[in-house]
Amino acid sequence: MEFDTSATAHLAAWFAGNGIALDGPPRLTLIAGGRSNLTYRVADGTGDRYVLRRPPTGGVLQSAHDVGREYRIITGLATTDVPVPVAHGLCTDETVLGAPFYVMSLVPGTVLAGDEDGAGYPLRARRGASADLVRVLTAIQRVDVDAVGLGDLGRRDSYGARQLRRWLRQFHLTTRRRLPLVEELHDQLERTIPPQRFTGLVHGDFRPGNVLLSPDGHINAVLDWELATLGDTLADLGWLVATWRQPGEAELLESPTAHPGFASREELVAAYQAGTGRDVSDLPWYQAFALWRLACIFEGIFVRYSTGVMGDDGVDPAAEGERVVRLAEAAREAFARLG
Repeated sequence: MEFDTSATAHLAAWFAGNGIALDGPPRLTLIAGGRSNLTYRVADGTGDRYVLRRPPTGGVLQSAHDVGREYRIITGLATTDVPVPVAHGLCTDETVLGAPFYVMSLVPGTVLAGDEDGAGYPLRARRGASADLVRVLTAIQRVDVDAVGLGDLGRRDSYGARQLRRWLRQFHLTTRRRLPLVEELHDQLERTIPPQRFTGLVHGDFRPGNVLLSPDGHINAVLDWELATLGDTLADLGWLVATWRQPGEAELLESPTAHPGFASREELVAAYQAGTGRDVSDLPWYQAFALWRLACIFEGIFVRYSTGVMGDDGVDPAAEGERVVRLAEAAREAFARLG
């Protein structure tokens, strides 16, 4: 979306009132690639300075796109081993930009969202980037949520059952078409939920596309915390593995990792086990759950782009709709591989 002169003036006044330095009026540029909250670079007379996050302009479901929650999480994690941007301010006054928003520091780094990103990332750094993803994932799971003020972020028990209910409800609230496979898979997953062995902070979308990488394979910051909650930490490992593409595989999702140098799924899991000592025998269920949840999420993306509330960043709504079906089919195939 575009911001008129009045909105820019309101934003400049908010920056000044919150002690956030600007050299001249702010200029906002939409960062392409986001599928949930809208993300903007904020520049002034000296160049790019900050990043602003706000919800979409419509089609927002209850509990989704909560930028206040994101702001709270990155503020809480500032003193931990989890790399996050510096949070500068949260605005809940919708008269400023028409929606709540928060501002954080602009962290240098490369986002590896799709295949071209992975191909262009230095070969020498790919192995290190794979290892650092696992290192940072384990750092997230080691966070003492009570000590950093996130202990009431959500319920800790019955994560699998709660997530299945939540995403089926979101799917029903979002969709405008009939996709019976999504409901069938929900029932199958619900009947086979594994016991919750490890509880902690769950990012909810931990993958290369949501971190900023340095040229040497180090993670400078973890982004996009809007789905974070408390619960079963194996869900993040299942998500990472389910979204990790290997050489020769068809591209179901945007993924940068189907190139030489990136670790295999088996190597990711082995590194996680070595770093945590945890039992991952239930991981196939979490992979099937991740793909099913992705189908539910992408149905929302399909609807938002179809109705024009996500701005014009080149996304084909029809392709997003087809992706939902392929994800549901992939989840069915993953579930069939369960012992």
